[in-house]
Amino acid sequence: MAAIDIIGEDRAMALIRASVIPDAAALADTLVAGGIHAIEFTFTTPDVERHIERALSSDSGALIGAGSVLTPAQARSALDAGAQFIATPGLSPQVAQIAAEASVPLMMGAFTPSEIMQALAQGVWAVKVFPAQTAGPEHFEHLLGPMPMAKLIASGGIVAENARSFLDAGAYAVTAGSSVVPAESLAESDWTDIRDRAAAFTAALRG
Repeated sequence: MAAIDIIGEDRAMALIRASVIPDAAALADTLVAGGIHAIEFTFTTPDVERHIERALSSDSGALIGAGSVLTPAQARSALDAGAQFIATPGLSPQVAQIAAEASVPLMMGAFTPSEIMQALAQGVWAVKVFPAQTAGPEHFEHLLGPMPMAKLIASGGIVAENARSFLDAGAYAVTAGSSVVPAESLAESDWTDIRDRAAAFTAALRG
């Protein structure tokens, strides 16, 4: 099994968008303890490459990727830091080419059927449907009707209370954001709070 398939096993991944990350390795340990093994550090986070490298030093076995990748330069920088997957917020043939050349799994953001078709044509591993909360779970049912082969990950506005409904509608996985990793808890290194939030989120998925 490829490492990236851990997202399908958990049916979840964590998205980290923060101004302060005291210890990315401790964060990885904490999220894995709470049942989330895939972690995406976004390029909206200062010094994200250092955090990716630090998270990869964890013994937790977490899958570490880079998100909010907008440019080829960011994609190369993420790969140099060791990122195990790349995620873009929208369609980017240039980033897709770099990921393909590096044989690194790619996720692209999309919302409409046409955008998802374009993403699939560029060889993505999965499509992150964003913002998922805007259209709701029914959007996934409609999208998967003509494209049942697509791995659609619900991203944006996903919390423990609604996460299961997206999986029931056919989503391959869901993204846990600030509801699981609040900026305040992260800045204060409150690993117990984050672990408990991750555990509650994954429990809701099993549901």
